[in-house]
Amino acid sequence: MKKFSIIAVAACLMLVLTGCGGSSDDGDDSAKDETCPIKIGFVTDMGGIDDRSFNQGSWEGVEKFAEDNKLDKSCYTFLESKTEADYTTNLSTLADDGNDIVIAAGYLFVDAMTDVASQYPDTKFLIIDGVVEADNVESALFAANESSYLAGVAAALEAKELGSNDVGFIGGMEGEVIGAFQAGFEEGALAANPDVKIHVDYVGSYDDAGKATTLAAKQYDAGVKVIFHAAGNAGNGVIKEAQTRSEAGDIVYVVGVDKDQYETGEYGEADEDGNKKSVILTSALKRVDVATYDAAQAVMDDKFEAGITTYTLKEEGVGYPEENPNLSDDIKAALDKAIEDIIAGDIEVGETPTISNGSTN
Repeated sequence: MKKFSIIAVAACLMLVLTGCGGSSDDGDDSAKDETCPIKIGFVTDMGGIDDRSFNQGSWEGVEKFAEDNKLDKSCYTFLESKTEADYTTNLSTLADDGNDIVIAAGYLFVDAMTDVASQYPDTKFLIIDGVVEADNVESALFAANESSYLAGVAAALEAKELGSNDVGFIGGMEGEVIGAFQAGFEEGALAANPDVKIHVDYVGSYDDAGKATTLAAKQYDAGVKVIFHAAGNAGNGVIKEAQTRSEAGDIVYVVGVDKDQYETGEYGEADEDGNKKSVILTSALKRVDVATYDAAQAVMDDKFEAGITTYTLKEEGVGYPEENPNLSDDIKAALDKAIEDIIAGDIEVGETPTISNGSTN
């Protein structure tokens, strides 16, 4: 009996494509396609999937697409990058796993994606905030300088209402991408208040919240009333410092980045309606969720196009949240006027900052 069983098992293995109750490859593919009409892989930059900013916003676009298209959870996944050394490995892993589109969050992926995309010509890729020239890569860029201009206007006007001319900018890593955030913020603040004093500091990473807290404390101690952070997960350190001070009675604010960070900035006890105060004055929205959603939709519809896609105020790819109880009607009016002028071309926002790290204007 034992000998017969071994022979039977061997025969079954030899006939796996057609016998022993198994399915053919064609059958498996059909079942797979019914379950997953598209497979999506996402790679975070450093800071993690729940950074409450860039990575999280990008992933929320994937989740929204999956929800709208009733995708099984097996159809979309993410890998977190702890260091830059993880970029190539994570991208390659998701391509090897048969994902139809692999998405990378951040300009730091440019070199890794350039390499990996050339090795997987049949896989579609999306890179956010960077440009990779390849037939299977879409590069999504955002006019972050435009939404940052709005951040500057809001910060300068709110600081003035609080009796101060001091505002602050805390960036993650110096370079063209975050430099555009700083440039827009500078120009918006100066347009709103020519006497504004802008403090600038950089964390040197996107995940060192402790250092960001220290930098925020330095700026607030110097008289800054509103800080705009463009620092990914590190920016949560800025929010934490503002919460600590506001709870103690020293009311200060933060302008959030990428997604509406109002809830992240909540502090204290809820009122009778269940609402809490928040240190988030407003947020400079960069609709990375729209970019990931659109790219996934294009791949599923077989309409994917390589090249650069730019999201501006005109396309509502950047902007500020419609609702925030911390914004006065006067500031909202100023922001809406700035949007009109930028779209009309009456205001041209630059991308090159003028204030160096650790300095003021």
